[in-house]
Amino acid sequence: MDASFWQKKWETNDIGFHEADYNPGLTRHLDKLGLNTGNRVFVPLCGKTRDIRYLMEQGLKVVGAELSELAVKQLFESLGITPMVEDRLEGKSYTAQGIQIFVGDLFALTANDIGKVEAIYDRAALVALPGEVRQRYTQHLCTLTGNAPQLLICFEYDQSQMDGPPFSVPPEEVKHHYSAVYRLQQVQNSPVKGGLKGRCEAMTQVWLLQPQ
Repeated sequence: MDASFWQKKWETNDIGFHEADYNPGLTRHLDKLGLNTGNRVFVPLCGKTRDIRYLMEQGLKVVGAELSELAVKQLFESLGITPMVEDRLEGKSYTAQGIQIFVGDLFALTANDIGKVEAIYDRAALVALPGEVRQRYTQHLCTLTGNAPQLLICFEYDQSQMDGPPFSVPPEEVKHHYSAVYRLQQVQNSPVKGGLKGRCEAMTQVWLLQPQ
């Protein structure tokens, strides 16, 4: 699974991972991060998620990272915002009032690129990555954000019944990745209605991660 895998997903509109409405885990638990108006939230592998609109409606600023430029263009179209587009050494930057999205490889971003953020919202990043990449991702995310508080949404299911993505990331793995730097609290553990992709039973787990 490489960059071309995700680029093809967007080019062929094979984006079953894109939700048509705000994620209920976000709307139910965002307040637990204790954010204030004007705080900046980092959304890794953001796609064109409608959750960005929700975050902005709460008075928050959004910094995102996404591999597909097509997804980012569609995001700004859906927001009704015309961004300023700048070329960067490692991709592009789409910027408008209250929002900045970096197009390119997430692992090429630095803390200086994204600036100070007060929180992370990870709905579709950790679960989108195969196991051998997840350790690198979580370490990079902590470095990028200075261990900013995080709202993390995962799935747990029998991986033998269905190939990811989204992949199953059980509580033991979440703790493995993050317990050294965060206090972890599972704030939701509920069944996925109709099953994951309508194919297998799964649980949605929402985690609140607060720095040690």
